[in-house]
Amino acid sequence: MRGWCDETLAPAACRYTPLRGDASFRRYFRVECGDGRNLVLMDSPPDRENPTPFVAVTQRLTEHGVRAPCIRHADLARGFLLLDDFGDELYLNRLDRTNVETLYRAAMDTLVEIQRIDPAGLPAYDLETMMGEMRLFTEWLLGRHLGVKLNAADARFFDEAFGQIATDALSQPQTFVHRDYHSRNLVVVEENAPPGVLDYQDAVRGPISYDLASLLRDCYVSWPWKDIVNHRRWFLERRRERTGEDLEEDIFARQFDFATMLRHFKAGGIFARLYHRDGKPGYLRNLPRTLGYIVEAAQRQPGFSELGERVANAIRRLPEAPPSGTRR
Repeated sequence: MRGWCDETLAPAACRYTPLRGDASFRRYFRVECGDGRNLVLMDSPPDRENPTPFVAVTQRLTEHGVRAPCIRHADLARGFLLLDDFGDELYLNRLDRTNVETLYRAAMDTLVEIQRIDPAGLPAYDLETMMGEMRLFTEWLLGRHLGVKLNAADARFFDEAFGQIATDALSQPQTFVHRDYHSRNLVVVEENAPPGVLDYQDAVRGPISYDLASLLRDCYVSWPWKDIVNHRRWFLERRRERTGEDLEEDIFARQFDFATMLRHFKAGGIFARLYHRDGKPGYLRNLPRTLGYIVEAAQRQPGFSELGERVANAIRRLPEAPPSGTRR
């Protein structure tokens, strides 16, 4: 990989620094070139993390003015890509009470533009995919992490609840969905400007409320519910200004709750899997917040109180998260 990069960027001498990765098999390095440029080297092993979707989605985003990193060089057969470097100012590191409104409005502005992109050709976020993702919760979090053995009635209860959640998501207007639109994938590149957007290779055609739920019900940072309601209302108003589409607030609020449950059953299961299968314990510390969002959303929706209580019981049983350096 370094040989390819040195050859590609010759005659500039390069210095390589590992960057923090994401919840995948990809690796990232900052490349400091002798000519003063900084680039990011992505190592995306084709047999585990096919880089082709990343390239295709990057092109669609940049064509519509979304600030995705430009791909400067690529060897897709080996999974090597050189990208523009947006720097280290992730939303997660910058957000506080003094700037949250400004940063979130910039992110929601960008989300409106993403949703204006024609989703034709993207994989459908279909029933089978949604059900498989939510079942990660029962398999990995309840089963593997907490040691809960579900009987037939319990398994049927969760599957029926998951089916209702997926049915609501499928009934929503379908749009271009980033699928991981949150504070670890948004970068402050310039002050008072649209954010840099990362980690979008899993984009799908899916429910209109999903990315906003990812942003406002973030696994890594939380805000008071009254603030979430205000942000959500601002998004609807901004979207109406840009698209002319009038989404009814009460209906969207319900859709937002169902998207929250859909996303966080998946996230909770993935966090447990990252620990037990991949030896990455750092995500476990986010489980109480992530599962707490499900409880809150379930409590607001008629007929979901028992689901909320079962998830609340899972939260009470969570063991203390191990130190970040501990491997399973």
